[in-house]
Amino acid sequence: MSAPIPDHALRRLPALDAVRVIGALAVVGHHVGFATGRNAGDTFAGAWLSRLDVGVAVFFVLSGFLLFRPYAHAQATYQRPPGTGRYLWRRAIRILPAYWVAVVVCLLVLPQNRDAGVADWLRHVTLTQIYQHGQLKHGISQTWSLATEVSYYLILPGLAALLLGRRHRPDRVARIAVAALVVTGGWVALMGVGVLSLGLHTMWLPSYAGWFGAGMALASAHVALRTGTGERWRWLDDLGRAPLACWTIALGALAVATTPVTGPRDLAEPTAAEFGTKLLLYTVVAVMLIVPVAFGPQTRTKGVFDSILGRWLGRVSYGLFLWHPLVLEGIYLVDDRPEFTGDPLGIFTLTVAGGLVLAAVSYYAVERPFQRWGHRWPRQRRNTSESQRTVAVATAAN
Repeated sequence: MSAPIPDHALRRLPALDAVRVIGALAVVGHHVGFATGRNAGDTFAGAWLSRLDVGVAVFFVLSGFLLFRPYAHAQATYQRPPGTGRYLWRRAIRILPAYWVAVVVCLLVLPQNRDAGVADWLRHVTLTQIYQHGQLKHGISQTWSLATEVSYYLILPGLAALLLGRRHRPDRVARIAVAALVVTGGWVALMGVGVLSLGLHTMWLPSYAGWFGAGMALASAHVALRTGTGERWRWLDDLGRAPLACWTIALGALAVATTPVTGPRDLAEPTAAEFGTKLLLYTVVAVMLIVPVAFGPQTRTKGVFDSILGRWLGRVSYGLFLWHPLVLEGIYLVDDRPEFTGDPLGIFTLTVAGGLVLAAVSYYAVERPFQRWGHRWPRQRRNTSESQRTVAVATAAN
């Protein structure tokens, strides 16, 4: 067994930032397919465009991986877990300011939202728009997934304590994955028997516990490997050395998802079985996309993801997710185009270009300034000052 290397177990993986771009571009493609009417068409392109909502799975698995990893690392190295208050504060600073700006702009600018009332504003400001039928507004309907993700943020500290326990055990990787699948499987089963609604409860967190759980299991395995306690998970590093094989598996799973086994391509409700099949296939896609970037040695592939362009795109990917629906709707409003028409490739190009412009503005004018301010956590400042005073006194005494 290799020697433990706890000092490097939690090193940042900047290449994963670029994976967010893939998820964001996939979501843009899905929305373009719907706007141009291609999703509902019985064509090869329509089938693939309709399943590019797999980008949401990529976001959720990544969040599970990145946010759970500090908790797994703290336990494996016998350190205190992240402080709950500081963790929640940083999540809020990262997510809410840019989101609130997007909500204000979309509710005020888009004519389709002129009927938005006080209740609509409150629901969207508090990210509770997914808990009632038909509450998603134009330009920000994609933020249902953000509302789901925020509910995961809120329960993560308690969930980590429950799943990890008091002692480090590498076999918890499998337990985490199984527990998450049981939650999602049970939730889907309740939809199947009519207890829950396929039109509403498919947006709630339990539907996607399997995606977050997959990321959490990968995080636990990653920490175990990097601290020398997870030899049984060495096969993940082996997979990381074969990106083409992993991505071929991901592409194959997505190809299966484009068939009728995952349900309708339009907004019609799937059956519970179709929804569950889609969740499972998307899990495979997201995991196989992420493993070669998170595991294994440094490769040329990781170098591409970790390039200057890749890092920049990763930084603005949240803004692209937030702003591309406004750009897409704006294209149709400005040109007075009929709904469900247009060239998908041309519309996609315009949407990405406009979305990246707004994303860059969002990042440099809103996200980055708030992150810099937010990282000066009050307790951290106080503790830092106390530490500095202690060092000064000790130095003077010596």
